[in-house]
Amino acid sequence: MKFLIVTGMSGAGKTSVLHHLEDVGYLCMDNLPPQLLSQAIELCEKMEMEKSVALGVDTRSGALFDAQAVLSALDHSDSTGSLSMLFLEADDETLIDRYKETRRDHPLSGSGVTLEQALTAERALLQPLRERAHFILSTAGLRARELCERVDELVLSDESSVRSLRTEIMSFGFKRGIPRESDLVFDVRFLPNPFYIREIRAYTGLEAPVRDYVLGKEETRAFLSHLYDMVDYLIPLYQREGKRRLMIAIGCTGGAHRSVAISEALGAHLRAIGQSVSVTHRDIALEEGSWSFRRTDKN
Repeated sequence: MKFLIVTGMSGAGKTSVLHHLEDVGYLCMDNLPPQLLSQAIELCEKMEMEKSVALGVDTRSGALFDAQAVLSALDHSDSTGSLSMLFLEADDETLIDRYKETRRDHPLSGSGVTLEQALTAERALLQPLRERAHFILSTAGLRARELCERVDELVLSDESSVRSLRTEIMSFGFKRGIPRESDLVFDVRFLPNPFYIREIRAYTGLEAPVRDYVLGKEETRAFLSHLYDMVDYLIPLYQREGKRRLMIAIGCTGGAHRSVAISEALGAHLRAIGQSVSVTHRDIALEEGSWSFRRTDKN
């Protein structure tokens, strides 16, 4: 029997993840006080349940929240490997926007406590869990379907895949900031910018006109050769140190042209050599919507 603790920042998507896990066959218990975590696991084991179990634990339990109780449950299960933990997070700006949309109160908010202060306090409370998490997933920029797909990739894979390094590649625009969760950041603003080519400006790096323009440059081919060599060298070293997740962020000015094409090329290279990899594009939709003109020949 397998158990999964689902925890992380309030507003990061824990409820959506638990709903998805329930849909795929998990027994889900949400907002469980940490002190009852071990008892819940023991009860499920005693009942010899056939389902895997997901347990939602977070700061909604208020004064009952105790990170050490969660870590104790993890320590108790280390010998069997039956319990793992998924930590969901997002940057403050994303979380604040979500709270504005839902108009709900943060669990740690109160009289004289701003939302920013509540988020800071929550990050401090949850940091011990983040450090021990088997999976860390940033939900910023993910739609509901994409979030479910990422959970499937991380959690619902076979045992050998769970223990291997998962490489995540994210394109972004520097004008909107570097992704906080990045392990490696590559700046590709030195490459020729398709934005200044009027005929292809309104395409993205996912489409042939921009992709061919970017990847066809001699400096791009040289850069990719060095990038592939570096990443191929680093991944086994990260795996040797026990790292489970490697986030590679690739940035250009806006996040729709050069960084997207390079991210896709790196992702294809890693898949070709058998690595587990996902590619997301944080700013592509935002940047596309800011262009001063639109093409009308989309297929």
